Amino acid sequence: MEKTVPAPNRTRATGLSSLSWVMFASSGSLAAAVMAAGWSPAAVTSVRLASAAALLVPMVAVLRPGALRFGRADLWLLLGYGLLGVGGVQLLFFVAVARIPVGVAMVLVNLAPALVALWVRVVRGTRLPRLVWAGIALASAGSLLVARVWQSTGLDLLGMAAGSGAALCSAGYFLLGEHGARRHDPAGLTAAGLAIGAVVVAVIAPPWTLPSDLFAAAAVLGGMRVPVWLVLLALAVVGTVLPYLAGLRALRDLPVTLAAVLALLEPVVAAALAWMLLGQALGPLELAGAAIVLTGAVLVQLNRPGTTSAR
Repeated sequence: MEKTVPAPNRTRATGLSSLSWVMFASSGSLAAAVMAAGWSPAAVTSVRLASAAALLVPMVAVLRPGALRFGRADLWLLLGYGLLGVGGVQLLFFVAVARIPVGVAMVLVNLAPALVALWVRVVRGTRLPRLVWAGIALASAGSLLVARVWQSTGLDLLGMAAGSGAALCSAGYFLLGEHGARRHDPAGLTAAGLAIGAVVVAVIAPPWTLPSDLFAAAAVLGGMRVPVWLVLLALAVVGTVLPYLAGLRALRDLPVTLAAVLALLEPVVAAALAWMLLGQALGPLELAGAAIVLTGAVLVQLNRPGTTSAR
C-alpha cells in the first residue's frame, strides 16, 4: 500500500538549496587563494570551521536561544551531523586532495546523490521514479567532464578511500540534515554542527598553533591582492555559515534525493568561479559537462512536484 505525502513549497526550497551550493562552491576558489599564500589544506579547514562556529554560535545564543535547546535524545543526531556532515566531509576531502587529483576527489564526493537515493530506496522502501535515477546518472556523468578526470594519472588507494569516505559523510549530511531540520531550528542545528565539526578538525590541525604571519599574508583573487584574514572571513561566512543554514532550511521542504542532486551544481559553479577569480580556463568539454549536470538536476525536479510515494 502506498502512502502519498504532500510536498510543501518545493520551488522556494529548491532555490534555497541551489543557493547553498552556489555559496559552498565559492569556498573552492577562496581556499585555493589562501593555500597559494602558504596555508595547508588542513589549516584552512580548521580556521574555516572554527571561525564559522565562533561567529554563529554566539549570534544564535543571543538572538534565538531556544534554537540551542536539545534533549538527550538529540545527542546522536548532533554528533552524527557534526562528525559526518561537517567535520568528516571536510577532513576526508582534504586528505583526498592531498593524495589524488582534485578532479577525482570531486567525482568521488559527488557519489553522494546516488548513495542517498539507494538509502531512500532500500532502507526506507520509497519508490523513486525512473526520472530520478536518470537525472542522478546524467548529473554524475556531467560532473566527470567538469572535473576533467581524464587528466588524472596515478591513483593513491588511501586518497581514493578518503574520497569515498567523504561521499559517505556527504550522504550523512543530507540524511541527518533532513531528519534534524524537520525537528529543530536550522540555526541551532547548524551552530551545534559547526561547533562539533570545528572541535573534530581542531584535533588534527589546532588553529591556535598557526604562525601569526600566515594571517598577515596576501591572497590573489581576480588579479587583486587581498589580506588572507579577509578571505578567511569570507570563507567562514559566505562559504560555510550561510550555505549550511540555507541547505538545512531547504531540507525541511525538499525531497532529500533532489537536494542531493542539486549538490552537483557545486563543481559547476566552482569551475566558473575558478575561471573568474583564479584565471583557470573552461574548455568545451567542461562547459558541456556543466550543461549535462544542469539537465540531470532538471530531470529530478520534474519528478511529480506535489508528492512523494512511500511503500
